Amino acid sequence: MRDPYSVLGVRRNAGPDEIKAAWRSVAKAVHPDQNQDDPLATQRFAEAGRAYEVLKDPKLRNRYDYARREAELRRMEEMKRKTRGTDEDTIDPETAEDMISRIFGADDRAKTQSARPQERKSAAAPPQAKAEPKPEPRPEPKAETAAEPDANAEAKPEPADKVPMFGGFPRAAAPAAELVSAIVRRIRGAGKPAPEKVPDIFCDVTVSIEDIFRRDKATATLPDGQTLKVALPAGTTDGSIVRLKEMGYRLNGMQRGDVVVAVRVLQDGRFRTDGTDLRTTLPVNIQDAILGCEMTVETLTSPVSVTIPAWSGSDHVIRLEGHGLPTADGKRGDLLVELRLMLWEKPDEKVTDLMRSLRNGLFL
Repeated sequence: MRDPYSVLGVRRNAGPDEIKAAWRSVAKAVHPDQNQDDPLATQRFAEAGRAYEVLKDPKLRNRYDYARREAELRRMEEMKRKTRGTDEDTIDPETAEDMISRIFGADDRAKTQSARPQERKSAAAPPQAKAEPKPEPRPEPKAETAAEPDANAEAKPEPADKVPMFGGFPRAAAPAAELVSAIVRRIRGAGKPAPEKVPDIFCDVTVSIEDIFRRDKATATLPDGQTLKVALPAGTTDGSIVRLKEMGYRLNGMQRGDVVVAVRVLQDGRFRTDGTDLRTTLPVNIQDAILGCEMTVETLTSPVSVTIPAWSGSDHVIRLEGHGLPTADGKRGDLLVELRLMLWEKPDEKVTDLMRSLRNGLFL
């Protein structure tokens, strides 16, 4: 796997929307179904998916950017060291798992690595050095003990100007692909490498209020033109997300992705949604609004009689409990009836004279 930014073709300061749009474009272009003659299509599609998994998650992205910057600093220090031509001990290359373990605070690994320079110096000492006279004779250590240093002994650190440092320990850069995979596994808390997951498919589905009430299955159209039936669970509202597990793309050697469906509810009918509550408008003329009356309101199941209180204005709301949409706990929301003050279709002379007299202070 190459640098995830290069895989998706985005800048390093790209925003979430730009990254998501770039992934969709790349995934569509390299999808195996669209490139059946390309034997590397599956590999490139999986690579794009892994790059998107890293860049869409702020935590993963920050960890990767940090590790990449540190690796670049180590590379520059290594080049400076080689340019100076100093005689240094060979440093064992570090694996991606070792690097991530230190980033996440694995102290045992750090202690072991800090003791290695002293171990190598003891093992590499020339044989004739043992025969040299010493001021105070000491028993000579056996050769085999040099391979097993004391865990409690304090290791002698290398000079800071000679050894490239990363978190206080000498390291060599790990391959980018192993580094990204190690970060993903560490964030997910997996001890062993888990199978990569194919990126999810995102789409929308438009339904009516009656579809939600009857729990009808909606038809969603995927980006590649295929259709999929989506069950609407109880409690579905405008903007709800329905995740269909392992219904996405299928690739060999990878975990099948999901289909993520966003539900959009039509609001152009007699009802409007307010969560699981419904809203409707009831026209009332001036006479009924002032004197009060009994009226009939249409619901999702049958007409219901409501009482309009006297002196009800257009801001008055009547709540009918249990006439809304199904909720997740098996109940139903409410129906909110909003009164709307209306005039008669034709002018009424008596009402006009009454309003004129009230405004001008005259009495009939």
